[in-house]
Amino acid sequence: MLRILAAAILACTLSASAQQYDLVLRNGHVIDPKNNVDAKRDVAIRDGKIAAIEASIPGSAAKQSVDITGLYLTPGLVDIHVHVFTGLRHNAWGNGDLSVPVDPMSIPYGVTTVADAGSSGWRDFPEFRRRVIDNARTRVFAFVNIIGAGMAANDDSAEQNDHDMDLDALSKVIEQNRDVIVGIKTAHWQQPNFISVQSAVAAGNRNHVPVMVDFGWFDNKSYKEMIEAILRPGDISTHVFRMPAPLLGPDGKPAPYMLDARKRGIRFDVGHGGGSFTFALAEPMVKGGFFPDSISTDLHVGSATGVMLNLPNVMNKILALGVPLNEVIRESTTNPATEIGHPELGQIAVGSVADIAVLRVDHGTFGFADLAGGEVSGTERIVPEMTVRAGRIVFDLNARTAVPWREGHLKYSPR
Repeated sequence: MLRILAAAILACTLSASAQQYDLVLRNGHVIDPKNNVDAKRDVAIRDGKIAAIEASIPGSAAKQSVDITGLYLTPGLVDIHVHVFTGLRHNAWGNGDLSVPVDPMSIPYGVTTVADAGSSGWRDFPEFRRRVIDNARTRVFAFVNIIGAGMAANDDSAEQNDHDMDLDALSKVIEQNRDVIVGIKTAHWQQPNFISVQSAVAAGNRNHVPVMVDFGWFDNKSYKEMIEAILRPGDISTHVFRMPAPLLGPDGKPAPYMLDARKRGIRFDVGHGGGSFTFALAEPMVKGGFFPDSISTDLHVGSATGVMLNLPNVMNKILALGVPLNEVIRESTTNPATEIGHPELGQIAVGSVADIAVLRVDHGTFGFADLAGGEVSGTERIVPEMTVRAGRIVFDLNARTAVPWREGHLKYSPR
C-alpha cells in the first residue's frame, strides 16, 4: 500500500514538474510583423510573459492548454486614440459625458493597450490616473491635452483658451507620470493660426515626447503648412482620412507633400471617430500606396454607437480597401506601440509581456460604412475570439477554456 501511495505521489510530482508553462495556445497561426513571423506556431506563457514559440509544444507541458486551430494569434491590439476619462465633451455631439469605460470597450475586442487622446489636461490628469489608469485591466497610457482643462465637460470654449496652455505645469505633470504619459494632444483648434499646435510642439520638445494633432478647422489655416513646417519626426496627425483635408493631388494620387512628410517621419493615424473617416479620401490614398501608419478608433460614446463600433471593425475597413492582413495587424499592434514610445509592446517574442489577441477571419461578402453613408464591400472580416492580458485569458468568445458542465465537477462561487 505504501509503495502504491509513493508511486502516486511521484507521478503527481513528475506531472507537476513537466508543466513548465502556465498556458499554451496550440495550433494557431502567428502573425507578428515586428519579428517577421507569419506561420503556424504554438505559444507558451509563464509568469505573464511569452516563454516559448515553437512549431509544436505539447499540451501536457502547461497547466492549461487551449486549441486555437483555424485562428490567428497576434500581439494584443493597440489603440492609440480613445477617450476613457469622464468629462469629454465634443461640440459635434452636444452636451453630456462622451467617454466610455475602458475595459468593456477594449478587452472583448482584442485590445490590450490604449492611449487616451487628450481627454485630460494637466489640471485633471491626477484624477484620471487615480480613477481610470491605475484601476483598469487594460493597459492605459495618455496623451495629455495642451489645454490645462482638457476636453472640459461643461465648457465648449475650453480648448480655445490659449491662456490655459501652461507649459511649466504641464511639464511637471509629465515628469511625475512618465510611466503612463506618452505624449501631448492638441485638438479642435478653431482659430486662424497654429497657436495650439505650436504650443504642443514646444511642450513636446521640452519633455521629449511626441505630439498628436487633431487638426481642427480646415477653412482658416493650411494643413499642408502644419505638416511641412511645424510637426516633427515622430509627431502624429490623427483623422488622416477626414474630409476635406487636401491629401490628394490634381491627379487623384497622394499629394507629394504627404509623401515627403512620411519620409521625414510624420506619422498618420486613422482616428475614425464619429466624424473623421470617409472612403472618398481613404480609398484613393490606400490605392495610391499611402497606407495609414496606425489604425485607431477615436473611441467615444458617439463613435462606438455609430458606424465606427470598435477597433476590429475599423481594421476591417482598411482590410476591405486592399491593405494586406499582415499589414493591417502591423498598423494595429507594432506601429502604434512604437509611435507611443513602447516598442516592447506589439510583438510576440520570448520574454515580452503576454498580451495576445486571438482573431478569427471570416470569409464571405461583408459591407462596411463610412461617416458619409458610403459603403465598400470586403471578402474578409476580423472577429475577436480571445484576449490574453499579461498571461491571463480575460475574454473567451467561444468558451474554449471551459469544460462541459456535466463532466467538469465544477464548483460555483458567486462573486
